[in-house]
Amino acid sequence: MTPRRSLRSHILMWLAGYALLLTVVVVVHGYILNEAAERLVWDSLMRTELVHHVERLNEDPRYTWRDTDDLQLYSVPGRAPPAAIADLQDGIHDELVLDDREVLVLVQAQQGVRYTLVLDITELESQEDSLTLTVLGLAAALVVSMGSLVALGLRRTLRPLQELAGDIGALAPDRMGQRIAVGEKASAELVVIASALNDYLGRNEAFVERERIFIDTSSHELRTPIAVIAGASELALEQPGLPAPARQQVQRIHRTARDVERLIALLLTLAKDPARLSRSNEVVVLHELLPEIIDDHRHMMVGKDLSVVIDELQPSSVSAPLHIVQAAIGNLLRNAIENSDRGEIHVRLEADATVTLEDPGHGMTPEDISRIYAQMARGGSRDGGGIGLDLLARLCEHLGWTLSIQSAPGRGTISRLRLSR
Repeated sequence: MTPRRSLRSHILMWLAGYALLLTVVVVVHGYILNEAAERLVWDSLMRTELVHHVERLNEDPRYTWRDTDDLQLYSVPGRAPPAAIADLQDGIHDELVLDDREVLVLVQAQQGVRYTLVLDITELESQEDSLTLTVLGLAAALVVSMGSLVALGLRRTLRPLQELAGDIGALAPDRMGQRIAVGEKASAELVVIASALNDYLGRNEAFVERERIFIDTSSHELRTPIAVIAGASELALEQPGLPAPARQQVQRIHRTARDVERLIALLLTLAKDPARLSRSNEVVVLHELLPEIIDDHRHMMVGKDLSVVIDELQPSSVSAPLHIVQAAIGNLLRNAIENSDRGEIHVRLEADATVTLEDPGHGMTPEDISRIYAQMARGGSRDGGGIGLDLLARLCEHLGWTLSIQSAPGRGTISRLRLSR
């Protein structure tokens, strides 16, 4: 993904473009005005000089023009101008080169005489070029200085906004009472943004709390009828002479009731804040609990050429609610059994409280695994209850556990559940 530019860089780019455009316009406009003004000045000066010469000549016929190093006068009849400028039309002509000199030439007829006045402007043009370079250098230095000051000002101006963005990014979804604070010197816009965000956080917390209360209340209300169903089915199973078909159905009712009890316990767990939940934790000895969970699920393998093999159970324990640990591991085992027809399901427990189940089942596509990691339910039929991989993913996120799944269609699935942070 292409990194996005910051607001500061966008503003600096626009300001730099504006400064560059303004500089070009000023330079071009200044050059045009300077050339026009320069031409008017030279035209006025040289015509005045020529008129003055003619007036002196009229007053004193013996008056003779004297050339200087920079100014020469030619006339026809009289002293003819150099061949390079002899054919110039009447008027003033600049940017001409005569004998390696840059000259300004005025051609004008006065009283039947065609005068050509030549002014050497080589030194003046050199000084003008030096002055132009100096002005351009000062303009560039001014632009750079102003750009640096603007960049510094923008950094200071946008720093509160960047800090606000950092504070927003640091908000944790599982923490209550979080608010965004702005400094006393913050701008009115930042205060409005922070106030609106804090209002949203407050309303979101109220919504989450209502949802937790609803789940908590509903789960508690469901516990009583489920307990009645589980107790009644257990008593029915103890009755002698119960027909085999009826016993199978009652056993199914009893197992389903236990699954629903675990589901309710999970919902209650998700409804509680992790800090509150940690107070109800207990030490669960995993290497002793795993065989019990496997025994509880052996009935699901009846009619299948399937068995569960315990590879290794390293001594390990974890601090967590017992019923949640049972539901989480039982869910993985249930999925392995439901999606396998024959072969062996291998179970392994590592010392860091990681439970690994490897089944020979149907496997899953990458899309199925992506949906699981996105906390969505995996497709497929179920026989009975179970908490579902979607709820298991939410449970892992809630408790800080880690769930990883490796699978390929037709090659089985390897599930790893690490029950510690």
